[in-house]
This record gives sequence, C-alpha cells and structure tokens, in this order.
Amino acid sequence: MITIDAESAQPPFEQVRAQLARQISDRTLAVGTRLPTVRALATQLGLATNTVARAYRELEEAGMVETRGRAGTFVSALGDRSRVALRDAAAEYAATARALGIDPGEALEAVRAALR
Repeated sequence: MITIDAESAQPPFEQVRAQLARQISDRTLAVGTRLPTVRALATQLGLATNTVARAYRELEEAGMVETRGRAGTFVSALGDRSRVALRDAAAEYAATARALGIDPGEALEAVRAALR
C-alpha cells in the first residue's frame, strides 16, 4: 500500500518511488509481482499520470522493476542478485580482515563507519 503525504517536503513521485523501493527491498513485493498500471496507481493515489510514470521510470533505471511492454511492469530479480553480491562482498571482507589480523569488533566498526 502506498500513501502520499501532501504535507511532506518530499515530492509525490519520490514518495511513490521510495515506498515501492522499500517494499521491493524488504520483499513485501516479491520478484515477479506485477505492479498496477501507471494510470491505475495514479488514479488510486489522486496523482497525475506523469508523477507515477516518473517513479516507475526511476525504479526501472535502478533495476528494481522491469517493463515488459503491454504485459506491464514487474518487480525484477535485482534484489535477489544484490543480496548475493552483498554476501559475497561480506565474505571477502571478512577473509581480508582475518588475514590482516583485525579483531572482528574493529572490522565491524570499520563497516559501520563506511556505511555512514
């Protein structure tokens, strides 16, 4: 479910994009799920069609959804591939930290600092 906060400083297209991205990332929307048409979602949210189209376009550019012509827009498998790549990178980082003799706590703090 997507909600638009008219009082928010965040533009409506970004609210739509962010909420869909979050639902895709946390797997509320599973890979292969068909999203509502741009027109249907715009009508449901009381937004202009171009507003929803921009959100979908940005999600597609990020690889989170894919448009299959007249068949519609679907959640892509990027999230799954991203998680595999993240696990691989984490394993490589852990191996490097061990090889350098870095304490696990210090290695985790280095990751937290890098994520800030």
